[in-house]
Amino acid sequence: MGNKVVLVGVDGSNESLKAATWGARFAERAGWDLKVLCAYALPSFTASSLDGGYAALDDEAIKNSALAVVNEAVQQISAPGMHVETVLEAGDPAGILVEYSKKVDLIVVGTRGGGGFADRLLGTVSSALPAHAHCPVVVVPRTKKDVTFVPPKRIVVGVDGSNTSTRSLSVAISVAEMWDAELTVFSAVPLATTTGAMSWFPSSVDRDAVMNDVRERLNELVAEAVKDHQVRVRKHALDGNPASLLTEFSSAVELVVVGSRGRGGFTGLLLGSTSQAVLGHAYCPVLVVPSKHSQSGDVIPVWDRN
Repeated sequence: MGNKVVLVGVDGSNESLKAATWGARFAERAGWDLKVLCAYALPSFTASSLDGGYAALDDEAIKNSALAVVNEAVQQISAPGMHVETVLEAGDPAGILVEYSKKVDLIVVGTRGGGGFADRLLGTVSSALPAHAHCPVVVVPRTKKDVTFVPPKRIVVGVDGSNTSTRSLSVAISVAEMWDAELTVFSAVPLATTTGAMSWFPSSVDRDAVMNDVRERLNELVAEAVKDHQVRVRKHALDGNPASLLTEFSSAVELVVVGSRGRGGFTGLLLGSTSQAVLGHAYCPVLVVPSKHSQSGDVIPVWDRN
């Protein structure tokens, strides 16, 4: 078995260059190999503005443009002694990256949108890829500030007791330990009824008892997860919406870790899910951990490859 691999997808945008920087620093710190990939489309024709006919595109020119994008990213991220493998692929970027996710250990991409509805459609790479990837995916957001978010010193992960959130916690612990970052782990239950919002808990429920139970389960889960690791952990049982809380946390940390789906069990990532909502609004990179199971139903340890 070779070294683990970080794959960065680039398209020439400022966001993808920031993603390349994030991926390169992660690979450097973890001792993993690094690949930089540009996927480019090859349409068979384009409309001519002169005579209304169609003119064949120069496939080689498009390929050379993609090569220039990759070379720009490599020039920006290269460090002394670092080996970077470059890859060019013709085809749909999201589909290509999903296929690569079967044989690499982490994919890093940037998001091109501004946080609106259009950017959260499943057709975009930054949302379609985390929905269907076989390995963890980091999505680096658009930001006006000249920041790279690495090294992350503060990481947050939300857990709800599901197998997916347990995998997310495991990844968050590994990354926090690698970067010597402080990890905040929280469980959230939307108990409070506020103006304009209705709680799904009946008024007869003892809210203090519920929060005490959540806190106890959180303590047990974290204690089991960190017992073989050296990591600083803060724990919180909170009353609120998980997606809203993760988005709020993202303005004060350098990395948010979420699972690709929670208790709902839907195949693929839905717009209403916590992870998709966080991807659309986070202020810092989001690491999405996929929910993958073996044929026996057991959870497959993340970053373990056959």
